[in-house]
Amino acid sequence: MIGRLALRSLTAHPVRSAVLAAGFGVGVAVMAILLGVAEIVLTQARSPELVGGGDVVIHLEPSVPARMVMSGALQSDQLRNRIRAAGPSHSAALYLIRDDGPLRVDAHGGIPSIEKAMGDSEVASSRQWQDTPEDVAWTQTSPEDVLRQIDRFHEIPNAPIWEDSWAEWLYFNGRARDARFYLTFMVGPRQPDGGRQAGVRLQLDRGGRVENFSASAQLAEADTKRAPELTIGANHVRLEGVRYVIDLDLRGEAGRSARGRLSIEASPGRLVPPIEIGGAHGWRTGYVVPVMSGNLDGTLDVATERISFAGGAGYHDHNWGFWRGVSWQWGQAQQGDLSLIYGRVFPPPDAADPNRIPGFVGALGPDGPLGYATDVTIDEMNDANGRPRTITVTARSRLLDVRMQFQVGSVVMTRMTQGTLASGLSFLQMRGQYTVTGHAGEREIDFTAPGSAETFRENPKLQIPNPKSQ
Repeated sequence: MIGRLALRSLTAHPVRSAVLAAGFGVGVAVMAILLGVAEIVLTQARSPELVGGGDVVIHLEPSVPARMVMSGALQSDQLRNRIRAAGPSHSAALYLIRDDGPLRVDAHGGIPSIEKAMGDSEVASSRQWQDTPEDVAWTQTSPEDVLRQIDRFHEIPNAPIWEDSWAEWLYFNGRARDARFYLTFMVGPRQPDGGRQAGVRLQLDRGGRVENFSASAQLAEADTKRAPELTIGANHVRLEGVRYVIDLDLRGEAGRSARGRLSIEASPGRLVPPIEIGGAHGWRTGYVVPVMSGNLDGTLDVATERISFAGGAGYHDHNWGFWRGVSWQWGQAQQGDLSLIYGRVFPPPDAADPNRIPGFVGALGPDGPLGYATDVTIDEMNDANGRPRTITVTARSRLLDVRMQFQVGSVVMTRMTQGTLASGLSFLQMRGQYTVTGHAGEREIDFTAPGSAETFRENPKLQIPNPKSQ
């Protein structure tokens, strides 16, 4: 009965039935084709030999210096042999003018060595198609060039509301045996005459006895363009290959002097890339760590005593931005080939909501990053005088789950003034002992080591000059 009704319905309207049948047929055919194409695309996407395949695809905008990305952590031993780069390319329509009229030709340009490495059959056998110097500059950047790029000084943004609080500095610390140092090369905001006030501060800690040394000078704007090559008075920072060489000639309390040369060697791939935060009215602050942990060498002569840092470990970071009303929490620990760093910035309320800026913890191993997290808590426990006694940092992510507990050993405080950093607060620089447990990637972490930390407090009574805060 059902079959008879269906037959009569189809024969009653033969044209409509034919169109309907053709439509169903076309729909089924298109679906079959799409499924077949999708299977091919999926297979190609999974192929590491083709552009777009692999574990991770990184697409860079034209404004991003790709050579910096290729020469950083991607050059670690773990990743170097797994990288396949698809270089910049451009397609255009060209016209070949012949006697019988113009002929359109579709042209495609790229970097020869990369196109050949990707197996492009059109150029694989062409010996004449070689990289130009510009191509080489894109594909090959030395570790020294990477350091110079990320460690350069920045143009002061046009932000009148904040301009009097701009500062940028190179910061170094290191330890060997029973001595530690904390060193800052700082350049302040532009003065009415166009110059920049600059200073060098050294804090030297020997067995818990802290001594401070300093020097200052006026720099021209052009002098800051050479950074990280920086000269302030008789003090210099130079970058020789991947080694920072620092010459010091400073004066301290009671006429004592500190002179000498220190060096910290960077490791390609073991760095924290530039991080910048922006806010209202053009507010900005940024941070980069060119050396998470490097070999330290050199000596300092303090009066008649020579202090050796040979065989020690050093650290170097670089900060820039508008600092009025800004505070932060920061800390760094290292043990062997493992380095951990944590931090959180609190911007002024009229620039951004301080409660919405997350903390950060990163871990670097011998071949580059092991993991990072932004699900971070930083708890500070105070003593009876309101100064930090312990700091506990917890961080959780898929690749990083660590707990860092910092036992404060000594504290140096500096009262901030209007126009610099967080006015009305005091800056605390601490030294002590870290106990770190957890895991980063597949690596278990369990160690105790000396380290540093920084934070702020409101109006403490103790006020002792600190080199990194001035």
